[in-house]
Amino acid sequence: MTRPRILVVGAGFAGVECVRRLERKLSPDEADVTLVTPFSYQLYLPLLPQVASGVLTPQSIALSLRRSARYRTRIIPGGAIGVDLKAKVCVVRTITDRIVNEPYDYLVLAPGSVTRTFDIPGLTDNAFGMKTLAEAAYIRDHVISQLDLADASQDPAERASRLQFVVVGGGYAGTETAACLQKLTHSAVRRYPRLDPKLIKWHLIDIAPKLMPELGDKLGRSAQEVLRRRGIEVSLGVSIAKAGPEEVTFTDGRVVPTRTLIWTAGVVASPLIATLDAETVRGRLAVTPEMTLPGSDGVFALGDSAAVPDLAKGEEGAVCPPTAQHAMRQGKAVADNVIATLRGAPLQPYEHKDLGLVVDLGGRDAVSKPLGVELRGLPAQVAARGYHWWALRTGVAKVRVATNWTLNALAGDDFVRTGFQARRPAKLKDFEYTDTYLTPEQVRAHVEGSRPAAG
Repeated sequence: MTRPRILVVGAGFAGVECVRRLERKLSPDEADVTLVTPFSYQLYLPLLPQVASGVLTPQSIALSLRRSARYRTRIIPGGAIGVDLKAKVCVVRTITDRIVNEPYDYLVLAPGSVTRTFDIPGLTDNAFGMKTLAEAAYIRDHVISQLDLADASQDPAERASRLQFVVVGGGYAGTETAACLQKLTHSAVRRYPRLDPKLIKWHLIDIAPKLMPELGDKLGRSAQEVLRRRGIEVSLGVSIAKAGPEEVTFTDGRVVPTRTLIWTAGVVASPLIATLDAETVRGRLAVTPEMTLPGSDGVFALGDSAAVPDLAKGEEGAVCPPTAQHAMRQGKAVADNVIATLRGAPLQPYEHKDLGLVVDLGGRDAVSKPLGVELRGLPAQVAARGYHWWALRTGVAKVRVATNWTLNALAGDDFVRTGFQARRPAKLKDFEYTDTYLTPEQVRAHVEGSRPAAG
């Protein structure tokens, strides 16, 4: 008899925690585990702004999946672009653009999320995202290149547009991105004696009335005060009306000359979810508290792509927010439920009370709310970095991150570009490949067309 085939889609926090637990708890002859991911690393997403600002190297937050002593998972280098639930087949596009069918007995869907965009003229053609390691490295090069080009320019208008930067999104990603990159340009401009530091302007805008409302009014105002003290102009109740290559128009009518628009206005579930033709809640798969997909045998979904009921809140219809904290714990819980299904044991519902939030604003600035305790300044920074350091999965990553933090604190940055700007400009539409997915009809046609003819 062949061993049961467990297929895990996605190598984010949820997928990797699931795979690691399966490797620890299943004997090699109990099941075969396969992971579908374009990259053989887990990205520690919360520290991405620190890669963009040069505090951390890209490698330090890319945790290799092949380092585990128990590593035995087969990795398919590609992305899932469709699932046929009836045929129990996942359609995968490999990194060489080859389309293959991967059959499964048990499917764990953890494809994560993609950047949420709106139908704003010029947005996807002119904005950068902050969702992938490549985007963070690219943005760092881009920001430093703006300083280089402004320093070399004789045109005051060009210089002004290159030295203005706009970040859209007042959540954690946008706030930390604006704060960390402002620290980068503030430190770098000292090495550009021809540039007037007063010309460098950062804008953080959000359509919401409050900055990071999950932190509460007091901490949200504290974060806003830190940003304003640094010279970042925070505009709430405002979004983008139009984006061009050299200027951005706000919804309040302001036109800001800029070559740098960074879009971090939230996320939506991976487009893979739409290929399943299953019930969704605000774009996320509707699942049971045990994270099973109703009506589909052996299918589990979790993380950003699943609307997992939040039992800890005790509110009707409450679902877990798309945070790393929930994704990591859901990954372990789903692994346990997959094993329970294999062994004929009862499944357990997922329940976890939020441990709090940490926001690193760079330097000694931070606001944190661990276990409901409000912290500001250095204590908040210690809590924020301590939590991130603890959450890193491998000892090697912990050493790299701690070393990077220490070196940056002692020696600062050299503001070196790595060469990404040598090619044509790459923007939001170029990094997340959201146009590669199939429709449910295309998935069924592909799977049926791939079956060998009878007889």
